[in-house]
Amino acid sequence: MEPKYKRILLKLSGEALAGKNGFGIDPATVDEVCEEIVEVCNMGVEVALVVGGGNIWRGRSGGDMDRATADYMGMLATTMNALALQDGIERRGLPVRVQSAITMQQICEPYIRRKALSHLTKGRVVIFACGTGSPFFSTDTTASLRAAEIGAEIILSAKNVDGVYDSDPKTNPNAVKFDSLSYIDILDKGLKVIDTTAATLCMDNNIPINIFPLVPKGGILKAVCGEKIGTIIS
Repeated sequence: MEPKYKRILLKLSGEALAGKNGFGIDPATVDEVCEEIVEVCNMGVEVALVVGGGNIWRGRSGGDMDRATADYMGMLATTMNALALQDGIERRGLPVRVQSAITMQQICEPYIRRKALSHLTKGRVVIFACGTGSPFFSTDTTASLRAAEIGAEIILSAKNVDGVYDSDPKTNPNAVKFDSLSYIDILDKGLKVIDTTAATLCMDNNIPINIFPLVPKGGILKAVCGEKIGTIIS
């Protein structure tokens, strides 16, 4: 298999890292993801990651809590996931740098675009934590922003769903899956698979998104090699 892309932005949902437990960090799932990332890197692909935090905390689940406070808690959750991925990848022999949009100098670097680009060209995996560093923005938006900043050719969005549907397949057995969509389709149809800010940012910067399932193992490799998997938004 030959990679189709030289530099990718891999977006991992926090829920996907919870495995079958549905909450927290499942070590076996993290190990499988890290093995696949290492395999992709060994093919010569430069990999940056953005990871969500929904397996630990979601800002919108804060109830009556102040929204900004709840969102900052969600950013801290993404850091826990980023460190778990860093450990899993480094145990397999690849250097990793976690860059946070919120300064935590004892455990990771601050986000600096030029340093991130330097790490990527040296074969290091870069994990972007804490979203954009501001409340009211999702990690989907973070992925779109960072992909544009580092010049990623595509966003590979690994979720716990196998693509984009016209309605929720969990509640509608007749939901129809899309093989491909345009950014305008996402906005016009009100599809919730990514938020409108992320879709607009990708549209403005002409960055395609491939939404595909993290499980079973092998999806990341297939997406990197350009095989048809999940849904392509372009």
